[in-house]
Amino acid sequence: MDKKEKIKEKKSFFDKFLNSVEVVGNKLPHPITLFALLAFLIVILSALFKILGVSATGEIMNSKTLELEQKTVNTISLLSGDGISYMIRNAITNFTSFAPLGIVLVTMLGVGCAEGSGYIEAAMKKMVSKTPARLITPVVVFLGVLSNVASDVGYVVLVPIGAIVFMAYKRHPLAGLAAAFAGVSGGFSANILIGTVDTLLAGISTESAQILDVSYEVGATANWFFMFVSTFLIIILGTFITDKIVEPRLKTFNITDESVAQATELSQKEHKALKYANITLTVYILLIILWAFPKNSLLRNPKTGSLISGALFIDGIIIFIALGFFIPSIVYGKIAGTYKSEKDIGEQLSKNMSAMGSYIALTFVAAQFVNYFNYTNIGTILALKGADFLGNIGLTGIPLMVLFIILTAFINLFMGSASAKWTILAPVFIPMFMRLGYSPELTQVAYRIGDSTTNIISPLMSYFAMIVVFAKKYDKNSGIGTLISTMLPYSLIFLICWTILLVIWMILDLPLGPGVSMFY
Repeated sequence: MDKKEKIKEKKSFFDKFLNSVEVVGNKLPHPITLFALLAFLIVILSALFKILGVSATGEIMNSKTLELEQKTVNTISLLSGDGISYMIRNAITNFTSFAPLGIVLVTMLGVGCAEGSGYIEAAMKKMVSKTPARLITPVVVFLGVLSNVASDVGYVVLVPIGAIVFMAYKRHPLAGLAAAFAGVSGGFSANILIGTVDTLLAGISTESAQILDVSYEVGATANWFFMFVSTFLIIILGTFITDKIVEPRLKTFNITDESVAQATELSQKEHKALKYANITLTVYILLIILWAFPKNSLLRNPKTGSLISGALFIDGIIIFIALGFFIPSIVYGKIAGTYKSEKDIGEQLSKNMSAMGSYIALTFVAAQFVNYFNYTNIGTILALKGADFLGNIGLTGIPLMVLFIILTAFINLFMGSASAKWTILAPVFIPMFMRLGYSPELTQVAYRIGDSTTNIISPLMSYFAMIVVFAKKYDKNSGIGTLISTMLPYSLIFLICWTILLVIWMILDLPLGPGVSMFY
């Protein structure tokens, strides 16, 4: 036995732990069965908690009026008359109104056509020929982080592309999927640009801060400096974890030299098709920019002129992105010969939806589970109880912020929506921390760290089921355990290092954004 084999045999404790997580997780039932069982568990727990009188009291912001209301939140039983009626009446609407479903299906109409025509494959080949191998991991992670500007599109578009890119470099596709997922979801709040999440959270923070100071306003750029630096932290950590921890654990994936050549070489016809498709895409983007440029543009918020908050541009971003894939793919397919007539395009659109069959089936039961969790108030009660605990232990300073991050990360495992959690936590913690001398912007930063880092290991995260389906394409035996064990190193290391960055930021008393202090 040579030295390399001996080293390989001596697995670290962490590696053994991850393997155990994978084994236990993959012994769980099929994801569809598992989500159905979890939904049933919520039904039983809701009835039990109702009998026991489990409730929580606190100030909760009304998401419609943005006004604070002192409320006692009681558990709602799903085994009551009203609960049974809810489950029957809302089974279909729970499914059809499940936010990721429409986003995924509409986006896949465009992305599927781009993939079927060969446009995405050709674009990936071109990128592979231009990007050095050593930079591919940080590029994939960075693109994942950057995709957050366009809301949730990165989950649908970039995560599967990450797998394709890695395969083109003769690397394990699941490592590429993990790197992209880590950037999109684990680094959800980090970005070099101001995105929709900045505006959304700032509005809730402003309302909460005005409990103590009616003139206080939290701007969309309130956390920009910190999140700008965080982007590079996530890229560095994501690259290290992918290359040194995640990929070495993955089983061998058979990629031949012939398949690599096919994934990297373009024919003369493909070169021509790609050139004109890219020109079409560029013209399409320029037309949208020109449309958005005037102050009275239809794409802007008619009241504020913003292109982000309440603007048609952001509200319609999924349609714009789907068309951004669909239109160039038609040009590419026509020149390359993959689309000879409109019948070929119609067939491809049908194939796109057929390929999503397993996801649609999984979404039905996942949607019931998530909606049952929300309807019973179990997630809200958990958040309020956690807030009470943190408010009563008497910590201050850096330990208080660290504990708040951990609390948020824990609650995020059970309550996925960033805005829903913040409407519950912000009215409690922003005034509390303001009284201790900390600015609302600092509290918001701490919240965003905890909210981002556990997304990638929570089955309650809206897109988790979809990522499981993507992973099965490259490993039929993979399941929830495989995905959680793969993403757990990202979650833990992101949480620890991002928290350390905030601690350093607090010690140095650096501004969180333009003109924004950490102290109130």
